[in-house]
Amino acid sequence: MKSIKFIVCLLLVTVFVISCKDDDVTVPDVVVRDRGEQQLADSDSLVAYLSTHYYNSDFFLTGTNHKYSDIVITELAAGEDVPAGHTLLLDAVETHSTTYEDTDYDYYVLRLNQGAGDSPRFTDQVRMRYEGFTLVDGTVFDSLATPEDLFLTGSGFTPGLIRAWQLVVPMFNCADSFMNSGGITNYNNFGLGVMFVPSGIGYFSGTGSGSIASYSNLVFKFELLQYEEVDHDADGIPSYVEDLDANLDVFEDDTDEDLAPNYIDQDDDNDGVLTINELVPTTYTVDTNMGETEPTLASNEYELNRSASNGIITINTVTAVDSDNNGTPDYLQEDIAINYNEEEE
Repeated sequence: MKSIKFIVCLLLVTVFVISCKDDDVTVPDVVVRDRGEQQLADSDSLVAYLSTHYYNSDFFLTGTNHKYSDIVITELAAGEDVPAGHTLLLDAVETHSTTYEDTDYDYYVLRLNQGAGDSPRFTDQVRMRYEGFTLVDGTVFDSLATPEDLFLTGSGFTPGLIRAWQLVVPMFNCADSFMNSGGITNYNNFGLGVMFVPSGIGYFSGTGSGSIASYSNLVFKFELLQYEEVDHDADGIPSYVEDLDANLDVFEDDTDEDLAPNYIDQDDDNDGVLTINELVPTTYTVDTNMGETEPTLASNEYELNRSASNGIITINTVTAVDSDNNGTPDYLQEDIAINYNEEEE
C-alpha cells in the first residue's frame, strides 16, 4: 500500500495522553509502585499465562485473511495435554525486550500473518481492528470490529497509544490491497497478531478505561489494515525523522530547547525561519500515459503531497539540505537561516 502523507495541525502541547482510545474517565488515586519491582511480578504473570494457555494454530494453516475474532485462546486444564491442532502460547510467541522509563521489559508477540504491504513507523496513523482484554481474567475492556484510524503517537491535539502499540504494530505490515464493495472495504493480506504486554508499557498505574485495573497486564488481538505517514507539525519533516537519536521517543528531541519537541515545533532551531522554509521544494510531473515512472526520492527528500488527473501525477517534495556540509541539516542549525521559499527580488 502506498502511504499517503497525513498532516495534522500544530498544537504545542507536550503532554502525552497514554490511551488506546480517547476515553473520558475519572482516574482514582493510585499508589505508584516501583517500576522494577512491578516488572518482576508482571514477567512472572505473563510467563505463567503463556505456559498455561494455547491457541487454535491449525486453523490458520489454511485460508487467508483471517480475522482477530478467529483467534481462540484457551486455558489448559490441570493435567490436560494441549489438544491436537493447537499450540501452547509459550512455544509460539516471539520474545522482545525494550527499555522504557529506565526499566527493562519483556513483551511477547504471536505473529499469525506478517502482512504484505508497507510497515508504519511508531509516529504514524494506523487503521486497525482489535480486541483488548486483561491477562488476569480475560475481561474485554475495548474492541473495534469496524476499522478505525488511531494515532500511534499523540501531539496533545490527538491522543496517542500505549507504548506497547508503538513497539509492536510497526513489526507488522499493512494489507497489500483493498476493495470497496457495497459500502464495505475488504482488505487483503494484512498483518494479524496478538501482543502480550506488561503493565509498564501498558497503562501502568493508570487505567485507560474504567474496566482496566491499575497494573494490569494486557492482551491485544489485532489486525493492521492501513497506515498514513504523519507530520504532526506540518513542517515538511515526517515525525519519525524528528526522532533524531532513533530511540523511538520524539518527546525528548528538542533542538532549540524551547520545551516544544521538534515533532510539534514549526521552527526546530529557533532561527526565525520556519522549518518548512529551510527545505528545498521540488515538483515532479509524471505522465503515466507516456510510460513515465515516479522518481526515486533521496534519503533526505520527503513527499509533501500529490495529485493525479488524467494519468498525470504531480508530486511535491521537500529536501533537507546541509549547506555548510557539517553533517547537520540547515533546519537544525540556528546559525544558518536560509529561506528557500523566499522569492528573489
